[in-house]
Amino acid sequence: MKVYGITNCNTVKKALDWLKANNLSYEFQDFKKLGVSAEKLQEWDAKAGYEKFLNKQGTTYKQLDPEVKDSIKTKDDALALLQQKTSMIKRPVIEKDGFLFFGFDEGVYSKELL
Repeated sequence: MKVYGITNCNTVKKALDWLKANNLSYEFQDFKKLGVSAEKLQEWDAKAGYEKFLNKQGTTYKQLDPEVKDSIKTKDDALALLQQKTSMIKRPVIEKDGFLFFGFDEGVYSKELL
């Protein structure tokens, strides 16, 4: 299982604590240290659609200049912006056995990861 996120994000902390409490092993990739590749974003988009992981409720998106928001016309525009501003990706992202999970939902985690 691979977990993507930012170490100082409270939602990521909750998810990692839950994984540890349930003795689930994982590999963690910190967006701030390693970023995320264009290929990985395209893979997630192909599986789930970028709208699923573009976090419009987050501070980073809300603080974007209106012109930047208006410039997001296509999937490629959105993915390029997500690669530049990884804080706009809904966190954590968990990849397990070909499945993707965005955000922390204890019910979903219990059903799908245990």
